[in-house]
Amino acid sequence: MDYLKIREYLLSKPEAWEDFPFYPDVAVMKVKNKMFATLAPANSKEIEEHGNCYRMNLKCDPEEAIQLRDVFESVLAGYHMNKKHWNTIILNGEVPMGELERMIDNSYALVLKSMTKAERRSLETTYSEEQLYPH
Repeated sequence: MDYLKIREYLLSKPEAWEDFPFYPDVAVMKVKNKMFATLAPANSKEIEEHGNCYRMNLKCDPEEAIQLRDVFESVLAGYHMNKKHWNTIILNGEVPMGELERMIDNSYALVLKSMTKAERRSLETTYSEEQLYPH
């Protein structure tokens, strides 16, 4: 899976930006200072099981999180995250790019919906609903 394509898609979300608050190789994607994704090299266990690749954490509806883990072997409970609300996706090519984009869109939308009206207002007056909530 192409790290640069994933990173580019994450950063294409309205007002998304990249931060490195944990480690220099763990990118944290944020909107309005709220995290909606992480992107990092796979850990040694993941490399052993899936080969040399990257992993991404995304926020997810709890029921959908479980369903995605059942469908895709490379979707796991969130690594270093609340496992009810976050999934880790091993970017080894199993999950198609279209599905990854949908999962990214959902993570971003969930974070937006958790913001206060005041926090969302500037986004909602600048961007269309389709840009903010594409699926």
